[in-house]
Amino acid sequence: MRTQDTEGVAVIPAGNCFHLSGFDLGGFHLSGSHATFVYMALHELHLHLEGTVDRDTVRMLDPSLPRELVDEVWRFSSFGGFLECFKFIAQRLRGPKDYALITRRMIETLSQQGIGYAEVTLGAGVVQWRGFDFDSVWRAIREAQKEAQQAVSAHHPVEIFWNLDAIRQLGPDHVLAIARLAAQYVGDGVISFGIGGDEVRGPASGFGAAYQYAKDAGLRLTAHAGETDGPASIRAALDLGAERIGHGIRAIDDPDLLRRLQEERIPLEVCITSNVKTGAVADLAGHPVRRLFDSGVPLTLNTDDPGIFACTLEGEFQLARERFGFTEPELAQIRDNARSFRFGP
Repeated sequence: MRTQDTEGVAVIPAGNCFHLSGFDLGGFHLSGSHATFVYMALHELHLHLEGTVDRDTVRMLDPSLPRELVDEVWRFSSFGGFLECFKFIAQRLRGPKDYALITRRMIETLSQQGIGYAEVTLGAGVVQWRGFDFDSVWRAIREAQKEAQQAVSAHHPVEIFWNLDAIRQLGPDHVLAIARLAAQYVGDGVISFGIGGDEVRGPASGFGAAYQYAKDAGLRLTAHAGETDGPASIRAALDLGAERIGHGIRAIDDPDLLRRLQEERIPLEVCITSNVKTGAVADLAGHPVRRLFDSGVPLTLNTDDPGIFACTLEGEFQLARERFGFTEPELAQIRDNARSFRFGP
């Protein structure tokens, strides 16, 4: 049951989530055995729809899957392995009805966790790669969103806006095509455009035309950068006009870039558990979230792909507090950053 403290901040028993479970990060374990703590996260800015699919949901999508196979796919330790898991999920999304199912489950989960606002990335490039008619998928998602929002409104309402992203390693023509597609849905829930995928094989420098098209169409701009590639990848994303950087942790390697991010007030959408699970950082102790915050760069905390990584936004805030020494005022600042830097009204 969601309660409130005297300042109106949500207080939720640790581990109280709908479809997710505890997780283990190199000996640091979060689970329902921890005491209740002040849970400050009310906004999620970096969340992939397909990444909300957990092991149980993927078997709902394809009941023929042996549990052992699913467990093996989820047992990765590198970014390449993560991309294969994401691809495995995408291949089980067989059309509009499946996208509707995972949309409903995502909104139920967000409501159960007390999150009232989320900007959700839909892999529009993945939809096209699968050969689906995008508009049919989109109409199913929007109808499922409407139904799910109505269903949870009495418990805890959830506001959703959408980011459509392209698969960067498929090249400039693909990315421009997705920008044009996203522009068609401005005013119909789509608020931003971005790029995801393999930043090493798909450098941002080639996507200037796509980003200009998206900007001219009224879309806000994001980009994954500095997750598995270095500071130059972040600089290239900034040069495209990205207003927020997905991950961006490798900015820590470039003091001049840190100053630029601080001066231009470009937030990094930090995803601690994700970075550990994909091998973007060697281990939890090596994550630069504390140093990034101390440098003055604005940060938000996010789950990225919570069904894949078995994490919650509550758990990310708990990690920041218990493992990296963030104080409640500092966590409140991170919470407020998500509200300040959101693209929605």
